[in-house]
Amino acid sequence: MTEALPIDPEVAKRLNSKKGKELYGYQGEAIDQIMGRIRKFPSGYNLLYQLPTGGGKTVIFSELAKRYILETGKRVLILTHRIELLGQTSSMLTEIGVPNKIINSKVKELENSQDHWCYVAMVETLNNRLNDERIGFDDLGLVVVDEAHYNSFRKLFKHFDQQVLLGVTATPLSSNIKLPLHDNYTELIVGESIGSLVEQGFLAKANTYSYDVNLRALKVGINGDYTVSSSERLYGNFLMQEKLLYAYEEKAKGTKTLIFNNGINTSKQVQAMFAEEGYPCMHLDNTHSEKERADILEWFHTTPDAVLSSVSILTTGFDEPTVETIILNRATKSLTLYHQMIGRGSRVLKNKKEFVVIDLGNNARRFGLWDAHINWHDIFKSPQSYIDGLYTDEEIENEFVYEMPDELAERFQGGPITEFDMAEAYVEVTREGLRPKEAIKRSMDQHVAMIRYASEDYWDAVELVDLLVDDVKFRVKQYAKCIAKATPNYRSWLEDEYCRNLKTALRHAFNDEE
Repeated sequence: MTEALPIDPEVAKRLNSKKGKELYGYQGEAIDQIMGRIRKFPSGYNLLYQLPTGGGKTVIFSELAKRYILETGKRVLILTHRIELLGQTSSMLTEIGVPNKIINSKVKELENSQDHWCYVAMVETLNNRLNDERIGFDDLGLVVVDEAHYNSFRKLFKHFDQQVLLGVTATPLSSNIKLPLHDNYTELIVGESIGSLVEQGFLAKANTYSYDVNLRALKVGINGDYTVSSSERLYGNFLMQEKLLYAYEEKAKGTKTLIFNNGINTSKQVQAMFAEEGYPCMHLDNTHSEKERADILEWFHTTPDAVLSSVSILTTGFDEPTVETIILNRATKSLTLYHQMIGRGSRVLKNKKEFVVIDLGNNARRFGLWDAHINWHDIFKSPQSYIDGLYTDEEIENEFVYEMPDELAERFQGGPITEFDMAEAYVEVTREGLRPKEAIKRSMDQHVAMIRYASEDYWDAVELVDLLVDDVKFRVKQYAKCIAKATPNYRSWLEDEYCRNLKTALRHAFNDEE
């Protein structure tokens, strides 16, 4: 390395005296590994480090900055993309004795001072200062990019081609698939996995409950994720609101719950519904003022069974360890967002070793469980291959299996069986040389038997047919798949015909009894 700059004795004393929190073993190993690469490539080298949300990335790069300053005598710049992270990072550096300065909109120029060995800046603010040539960095050796998967940082890279550039992220997958991270980073270092951190007790275990949702109404926007407008239409409708409430009451009632939505209107509807049901619930989005946000988060922190319905704003820079339940009341095609949302519930407390995840967007089927193994090296090298290998919404929905709600199942207890395997029935009728639609008839006969058992009269039976519409749709979908004739129009017609013929068969059945 180049010759180190002289560090003021008082600064060196502060750097060496303040220890901060004791590092976990994997955190110390990560710093050693990164410093080893920096020693080998002391300038003009871009390195990417991955560690799950909740693993302590800020602790690691703050301690790394301290060690780098002491070892090289060069300054460090830390870049963030959100204003909340500025203060958090600066506080962490101060806690461990690193003299630092926040570069915000009030800072117009920098003095070459022994008082500041580390700078913390937001992307846009720093970019404006650099382009105006109002700010320059003397003796800068290391640039740390927090949440490096965001592409807003790319505009700054041209200013730091002589420095070591360290990107830090939980998910080394670019927010824009057309701009892969391997274009800007030479090497990826993979940290401890989620599964390992859970096993060692550093992260809470996620118990995931998925509720199947038909996402065919959703549209994908130019950013590659589902649009807000189509999400608002789907998740704002009465049936989806009811499904959310049902899931909460079944798996999370009475727990501190954070709900993620993909639209402000949906979130406000969620808040109104929960409040109407008597649950303490508030709504938060990026239109709230800083004071309103602070007040709402303070309420959330101090209310044991609070429900907070949010939009986008709490995915990064937010830490509330007391969260017991995360509800994904949205679908996303972003692996990063998926991990960020669930990560908000993963903090461990003395009396909290597990938390609940309720998935209302088929996200766990799309990406796998939150703590499942992921080969980050493969994703870093070939991100498009990873994206292409994900299940499509249609493939996910083909795997749905109808499960009768407990309340409805109680009405059929003691009667004929309620399960019916349409695929098995189709195989049987074809082996017997019968027309394929015989499978539909056998399904309908079974429905008639179970509904007659649970009904006092025809009108009771009609009500049950309406309640069993999801069962009918599932059976028809299986049938359409068997005959390889699965166009949406044909399936819709077959569903309507099934329900119509079922009600006719029930009317005849009750007439025959009279």
